[in-house]
Amino acid sequence: MGMIETLRSVLRFGPLELDPTTRRLARAADVDDLRRLARRRLPRGVFDYIDGGAEDERSLAANCAAFGRTVFAPRVLRDVGTVDPTTTILGRPAPLPLVLAPTGFTRAAHPDGELAVARAAARAGIPYALSTLATRSIEEVAAASADALGDPLGPPGRLWFQVYVWRDRGLVREMIERAAAAGYEALCVTVDTAVLGRRERDVRRGFTLPPRIGPATLLDGALHPAWTWRFVRSEPIRFANVVGRDVGDGAEAVDLAGYINTQFDPSLSWADLEWMRSVWDGPLVVKGIQHVDDARLAADAGLDAVVLSNHGGRQLDRSPAPLDLVAPVVDAVGDRIEVICDGGIRRGADLVVARARGARAAMVGRAYLYGLAAAGEAGVDHVLGLLDAGVRRTLALTGCRDLTEVGPDLLGRDADGAPAER
Repeated sequence: MGMIETLRSVLRFGPLELDPTTRRLARAADVDDLRRLARRRLPRGVFDYIDGGAEDERSLAANCAAFGRTVFAPRVLRDVGTVDPTTTILGRPAPLPLVLAPTGFTRAAHPDGELAVARAAARAGIPYALSTLATRSIEEVAAASADALGDPLGPPGRLWFQVYVWRDRGLVREMIERAAAAGYEALCVTVDTAVLGRRERDVRRGFTLPPRIGPATLLDGALHPAWTWRFVRSEPIRFANVVGRDVGDGAEAVDLAGYINTQFDPSLSWADLEWMRSVWDGPLVVKGIQHVDDARLAADAGLDAVVLSNHGGRQLDRSPAPLDLVAPVVDAVGDRIEVICDGGIRRGADLVVARARGARAAMVGRAYLYGLAAAGEAGVDHVLGLLDAGVRRTLALTGCRDLTEVGPDLLGRDADGAPAER
């Protein structure tokens, strides 16, 4: 009788969850769990395209390691019954110090691609930067964002348009004008792709965009039937913003390095940013700054924000970890320009670290792609929820009631014993 009573007191059966996506996400405690799910669900070539970096992937590893070696100097007894993670980004309120980074060929992760990301970002109030090499068009993404806010005919959520500069400046102007007409709030010019970095995982697998399913990949496709079935049933993947133009829209599978090296303009200079200012009335952001002097030049040019970024470790290997640049850049530019840190963010605590170093906000790219690959739109929602909860928890545990209390004094000595960057 005693054993029965004991069992009765400890056995608990929760409600049976029939939805496989909900079950999957219930077990995903962090972004690394979603990465593991994405790896299982995607063909290896697609996963490596999302996950990989340039050459020896030193910069890819350094981006995350920079956050990993940073420690807090928490305070206690500070009345953190209520914490407020809100801030402003480009002068507008934001619920978190977070921007969703532009990622190309997002439909390789899931057929909904950029539409799913835009809807999740709109519901969360987070800015989302759409890539020039998106697989959904400027207009489609704006419509999905507006629909997620409950008014399909209304304005979209906070959308930025990321610009790669084609040799054809007329095409660039056309896309900028389309973004303005669709209600995008900011232009984000990527400046670290004079040529494409050597992404050796892609080289080894012969990866193309769109992915080819042929003799070399047939077995990989068979081992990932859910992805393959969705892929072959979906409409063809294209570079949606240049469909029908003579720059190539992905109707034929392309080697990304060859495509970028022939279509993008390596002569891009500060003069081109002046030209973009002349054709764009909104905030202008430059992404790919990796040197204090270039950040200072951006501030001198009157730009609105710089994104300290090494392209997620996908361009120049051995480039500096963006987090390590934040403090010296902020010291150099002061409050003349907003500073955004991009690369290595996996937790809400990382957002707090970036803020403590002096960044206005941080960008994430791979994190939401892992969520998208693992569980579609719900996976992106899950990532945003994890980051939001992580920021709130970190604020409370470090004794901060809001982000105005987050500064250099919040950081202790780095895990290697060196003083934290101030």
